[in-house]
Amino acid sequence: MDKTVELFLTLPETKKRWQKFLISQGINNFSSREVAVIDHTVGLIDEDGQLVGTGSIAGNVLKYIAVSNDASVQGARFNQIVTALEEYLFSQKIYHSFVFTKAKYSASFSHLNFKELAHTDEAAFLESGTPNIQDFLAKIPRIEDQNHKKVAAIVMNANPFTLGHQALVKLASSENDLVYVFVVATDASLFKTSERMELVKKGTSEYQNVLVISGGDYLVSQSTFPAYFLKSPDELIATQTEIDALIFKNTIAPKLAIKKRYLGTEPFSRTTNFYNQSLKNTLSPKIDVEIVKRFCNNDQIITATRVRQLIKSDELKDVSNLVPPTTFDFINKNYQILKERIKKGMNINGN
Repeated sequence: MDKTVELFLTLPETKKRWQKFLISQGINNFSSREVAVIDHTVGLIDEDGQLVGTGSIAGNVLKYIAVSNDASVQGARFNQIVTALEEYLFSQKIYHSFVFTKAKYSASFSHLNFKELAHTDEAAFLESGTPNIQDFLAKIPRIEDQNHKKVAAIVMNANPFTLGHQALVKLASSENDLVYVFVVATDASLFKTSERMELVKKGTSEYQNVLVISGGDYLVSQSTFPAYFLKSPDELIATQTEIDALIFKNTIAPKLAIKKRYLGTEPFSRTTNFYNQSLKNTLSPKIDVEIVKRFCNNDQIITATRVRQLIKSDELKDVSNLVPPTTFDFINKNYQILKERIKKGMNINGN
């Protein structure tokens, strides 16, 4: 039987051997985005001392799983790698995991108790363990007779929460019985997830029919979308968007009786415009999608990107024209902390 060993990718020779094996299996992307987040890697060594399989963990995401093409042992080796990775997660008291993989491997993961959440022609997204997506949905508050009410959703990063976000929520609130505002839960923004959640809650507190909910692992959580097996950044955006939309359409929306989703345009972002159009194509006609033109203040388009740029350039006075008082108060009180995050290299561009 092949021997399972830990591979330490900090050792140049080990990393080189690992990459060489993955390249032989058609995996060629070893960008920092993919490799730097790896926490643990295992390898399978055969009787001749050859590396015949490998797999890695980043957080609770399985990635870089590959085994040699020997058909007689391929299935057993695949099972051995995935089992070793799951055992490592259990040892870390992590009982819930994801895999984002080529669509053709979905069945193999399903045999190991992974449940497929969505798939496209290119990729599949699966999870294993608890709390799973049904547990996530069960915790979300509902209102009486919700299935017969007008229920809408907005998904936002709110980095930070601006007057534009607030205007979008106000519009949705006025047109529906209940509005879920899902806040993206990925700590890759200038404002941390907990801070963004608090700013959205404070900025929408006047709207009694609005519920602010963490997006958890299921709404635009980029950490669960490794791209190492996709051909290009554009393919990643297209695949991630479609997977995200399918999970929302087929699982989240039906459970919460969501019939409409509001999106805001982003005049300076090709990625967001592509994302919006892709969402609309996938969600419609089952879910009504309204793309709302970006709000302005004194002819100035309101964007969170502009707010972050103003913080960087010490133009705090101009920030007050773009954000609600609750957000401005937070920025004022935490100005030096935000500046320090920028100084340490936190990206302030993007959305």
